[in-house]
Amino acid sequence: MVPHLVTALNGPLLDLEKKILAATPAIERWFRLEWQEHTPPFYCSVDLRNAGFKLAPVDTNLFPGGFNNLSPEMLPLAVQAAMAAIEKYCPDARNLLLVPENHTRNTFYLQNVARLMQIFRQTGLNVRLGTLAEDVTAPTPIELPDGSALTLEPLERFNNGRRVGLKNFDPCTILLNNDLSAGLPGILENLHEQNVLPPLHAGWAVRRKTNHFSAYDEVVKKFAKLIDVDPWMLNPYFAKAGPIDFQDRVGEDELAAAVDAVLAKIRKKYREYGIKEKPFVLVKADSGTYGMGIMTVHDATEVRDLNRKQRNKMAVVKEGLEVSNVIVQEGVYSFERINEAVAEPVVYMIDRYVVGGFYRVHAERGVDENLNAPGAHFVPLAFAQQHALPDPHAKPGTAAPNRFYMYGVVARLALLAASLELEKTDPNPEIY
Repeated sequence: MVPHLVTALNGPLLDLEKKILAATPAIERWFRLEWQEHTPPFYCSVDLRNAGFKLAPVDTNLFPGGFNNLSPEMLPLAVQAAMAAIEKYCPDARNLLLVPENHTRNTFYLQNVARLMQIFRQTGLNVRLGTLAEDVTAPTPIELPDGSALTLEPLERFNNGRRVGLKNFDPCTILLNNDLSAGLPGILENLHEQNVLPPLHAGWAVRRKTNHFSAYDEVVKKFAKLIDVDPWMLNPYFAKAGPIDFQDRVGEDELAAAVDAVLAKIRKKYREYGIKEKPFVLVKADSGTYGMGIMTVHDATEVRDLNRKQRNKMAVVKEGLEVSNVIVQEGVYSFERINEAVAEPVVYMIDRYVVGGFYRVHAERGVDENLNAPGAHFVPLAFAQQHALPDPHAKPGTAAPNRFYMYGVVARLALLAASLELEKTDPNPEIY
């Protein structure tokens, strides 16, 4: 069940693996204490990159799709974690309203919605789908490839406008699987005694990647001190640039300066560790997802020499939103391969628990490119059972459970960072 991997697990990363395995009791206690102080996001997925000399998160998604890509063996773990998560917010919950993305023609995404409904039904909840799409005005069935169907229903306010739900369906909890790129939906604001999870300010209408990685900086410094490693081994450098208008070439000099600054910091680290690879950065829209608005850059001149097609690609992301600020993020090579294709691990969590993951694999992308693009496929990770049982006696780099345990640790660091990020950006901080 474990995919055959080819990995450049060499040098410092082997040392990192040794340190993480040796410190497992201290690490788990540290997480336990942190979760007493902070509330984890309801669910989360983290894209990791393993360069052999560093292992770092490059993206943290608070509205994860892709639950359909987890192996069926993970489901019991996901159900347990979902129970723990729901009990925090609504111990006597009976009804759960799931609000999916509006792109109802994407069958892969709809299979993710069906998997989520399956998980929450097994926790003992009645689950129905309410959509923000304005063209859905009556219950609308959508067929799935396996012959089953989902029914989308229009949301409605009731109880004098204080609550939201569906016809004859009053949910205790509203679970968003819609990242709110299109803006904050008024129908979900100012609700009375209903939990919207994740909170509205976790959506891309408000959220910024630079805020997340600032929080991650904070988390990883504490963690690196705990296990005595260089924080850079777990952390990509980044800088913010903007305002930018790619089509009118506004903000170009500031962007080039940010690229230069981050590349200079990476070069210094590469020299320190004797790394021969060529440093690069990724320029990404500071908000948004789906692998849109991203480019790989090896030299600042590249952001000045964009052709019209590249400018158009960088100027707009999901829902047609214009890009005005970007994050310049240290590029982390991915030296993991499955059947000769570049692969990166994606770890899934519900509440504070790792519930599985998969490798995103792309045969047409290079080791320095974003793999979250059309043409990617997914190979499930089999690390639910082994995740909590690393083998401290195995030779570093040889045992899959140890590798997967490391992935789970770094993903949980990103999860903790997301928790801090949401606290800091919460418009109603008194609830914390």
